[in-house]
Amino acid sequence: MVTTSDQNASEDSASEDSASDDSASEGASDQNGSPGYRRSAGSAKGEARRRELLDRVTDDLAANGLVDFSLRRAARAAGATHKVLLYYFDGAEDLLVQAVAKLRQRRIDNATALTLESYGTLAERVRALWPTLTEEEPGLRRVLDQAMGLAQYDSGRYGELGRQASRQYIPMLRSLCPDGWSERRKDEVAEMTLATLRGFLLERLVSGDEAGVQAGFEALIRALEREESA
Repeated sequence: MVTTSDQNASEDSASEDSASDDSASEGASDQNGSPGYRRSAGSAKGEARRRELLDRVTDDLAANGLVDFSLRRAARAAGATHKVLLYYFDGAEDLLVQAVAKLRQRRIDNATALTLESYGTLAERVRALWPTLTEEEPGLRRVLDQAMGLAQYDSGRYGELGRQASRQYIPMLRSLCPDGWSERRKDEVAEMTLATLRGFLLERLVSGDEAGVQAGFEALIRALEREESA
């Protein structure tokens, strides 16, 4: 009888063999000088394995943060070799972007589960959203803060972490707006709210002035109330 772990080991071995064979046939490097590895064809079984590996790497990021993240560390966390990871992902940066996206989606799910079901107005929803950001699990907050810092530090290499964040957050914030608003108005208010909340979270982290941040947040709530009544 073959167990799930045996099947995964067998598949990983096959993936590694395929990567090695493909690398040899391509002369061990692509045009950019990176090792050339055969990629997964995206079968249902392969996609399930990719998700499993990504989940393990995501859990490692939540526990240990982004500092010293590498393909080698990711492989250890996933219980696989770096060749297996390169069979399913485009490299360390691609893996990092996807793992951070999963953690960010966890934040979004935590927020929308509360704000959309229990509160009626835009201001009420944003007020309910705030504690889900300030009181969320420390590991999640740490990774997402580090990801934004990394995007600013090396935008050429990690800029996608920042762009991806906006693509994920804006639809959620638009969903908090009244249904009758125009798409443009929803976009404007979502952008304003995202930028303001980001600033508050950064100020809270850097200065530790929670009273000042809370005062600013109350001003945001009043602005949203005026916007909704306009």
